[in-house]
Amino acid sequence: MATERQKAIARHLTLLIPRVPFLDAEAIRADAGSRHMRSLTPAAAVWLATLAHIRHQHTDYDELRDDGYERDEARFFVLDAVNAVLDDWASTRQLVSEPDEPEGEAEDTEAEQADAPTLRRRPDAD
Repeated sequence: MATERQKAIARHLTLLIPRVPFLDAEAIRADAGSRHMRSLTPAAAVWLATLAHIRHQHTDYDELRDDGYERDEARFFVLDAVNAVLDDWASTRQLVSEPDEPEGEAEDTEAEQADAPTLRRRPDAD
């Protein structure tokens, strides 16, 4: 029997990426429900787990890191590939690259941005 959090994660996964392949959905669901994600809302946990899964399983991110690129540099180079996968899965959100902020201004982390979705129309919607 699923817990309320597991049910919420499954709901948010379906709402966020309705055409995700089953094996990818299972991995994302497991990551979103992991211990280190429990302090996040189910929606934020699903978004971050989705991004991490796509980054590591569907892009060259790990190879870029192995080649010596810093985390932010590697993430920049795979941004379009991540968004392409999100499009294939009919995602209601896209990953956006923010311009560098001037010194002294606080930068939002992915976790902080996860609760403030950028909604867009699904390409297959009427």
